[in-house]
Amino acid sequence: MNRNLFLKTASLSAGALFTPILWDKLLANNEAPINIRDYFKWDNEDVISLAENVFDKCIFHKVMAPEGTLQHRWIAPGGGYKGQWIWDTMFVTDLLSIFPGQKEVMHEVFQNYRDFQLRWNRLKPDYAHDMIPCMIEPFNLDKWVEYPAYSQIPILAWGLEQIYRRNRDIALIRENIKSLEEFHEWYWRERDVTNIGMVSVGSYSGVVQHARFETYDFDGTLDHLKLTKHPTRSGVTEGEWYGDVLVTGNTSYLVMAEKCLVRLARIVGDQAMAKRRQVRIDKSVEAVRKYMWDEESGLFMALKRDSLEKVRETSVGCWMPLYAGIPTKAMAKRMASVLASGSWLTPLTVPTMPQDDPRYKPDGFWRGDVWPASTYQIARGLKDYGYDDLAANIADTLIANAIKNGVNERYDSQTGKGLGVDYLGMSCTLITLMLEGISHKYRFRLI
Repeated sequence: MNRNLFLKTASLSAGALFTPILWDKLLANNEAPINIRDYFKWDNEDVISLAENVFDKCIFHKVMAPEGTLQHRWIAPGGGYKGQWIWDTMFVTDLLSIFPGQKEVMHEVFQNYRDFQLRWNRLKPDYAHDMIPCMIEPFNLDKWVEYPAYSQIPILAWGLEQIYRRNRDIALIRENIKSLEEFHEWYWRERDVTNIGMVSVGSYSGVVQHARFETYDFDGTLDHLKLTKHPTRSGVTEGEWYGDVLVTGNTSYLVMAEKCLVRLARIVGDQAMAKRRQVRIDKSVEAVRKYMWDEESGLFMALKRDSLEKVRETSVGCWMPLYAGIPTKAMAKRMASVLASGSWLTPLTVPTMPQDDPRYKPDGFWRGDVWPASTYQIARGLKDYGYDDLAANIADTLIANAIKNGVNERYDSQTGKGLGVDYLGMSCTLITLMLEGISHKYRFRLI
């Protein structure tokens, strides 16, 4: 059966639940999945065709039945990855929550994170309490407390706010806002070990690559990362768990998530929480502007934790302060001028490493390739600062490339060739670029 024709003519009751088993059963029985054409308007047939593929394969088919340590429905990234990640999941739930009948799925997805915190806290010392890991693996029944012993970019509060904007489910905020604040406190406590307002990466396993997995897996600013013991805390149970590089990406994501938490707290009337989070935001923004900004390069740079010396190697994370609203207007203007020309301006933008870096490879894994999710975040930041045309050019080029070369985990920054996993969940940000009006050429809007 032609899948696009099937989706075009079908509709699904609002109460339906999506697991891969149920989804495939619906197709096999010639019953009707969600018809996204009932929810959106567009002005280009290529756009709706792309959107149907993305919603089908990046979103609907990523909702999984309860299994193992994941006792509620969960979101899988795709490919060979089995588990509920942090950032992959938030991009998928953002778009899934558009549709009626999906509120319960949102509650279950966040319940999985809270369940992990409770399990983890029962077995770990106080300083480690309230971590949420990079991924919760359903099959990891015995070793989950050992692996993964690290987290990921902290965007859960962003995801929760996005869901609320889509479906106005205030109950979901009330259920999760306390655990998210506790997660943020873990992040500051265990990743800002010098208490300056900027975070590093780390892992309770003591494995350097595990620590790097907390951010972009092979971030170019972390090639010389070392793990140390905590600089002020000591004890027989302490290990070399704490990275010696302060990273722009995770610091920016945490600031961005704190801003989301402030708004969520105000929605539920918790002004005390909003005030607490604002203190964190103000301290971090001041530190990032003071120490990480580099006027010569026009970028925010990673720092050596103990000396605050700049790491003179850059990566896609150096752009993320834009997404968090950290730069002053003057800083943002300088960043936009750098991005519009020179070593960052590849045929497909934004590469994960600049072309003038000797480590750059256009298809390199976080070494020069292009990812839809990070590109969306940078374009969103540019638009927020008023650089609509630059943001649109980035978005339009990426979407055109996906229409031509398919939906992939990542792309070659020179040729646009698809790389990695087909239809990875977080590649759904191709749709987010259009829904948020970042793209100018490709129109796709909610009705």
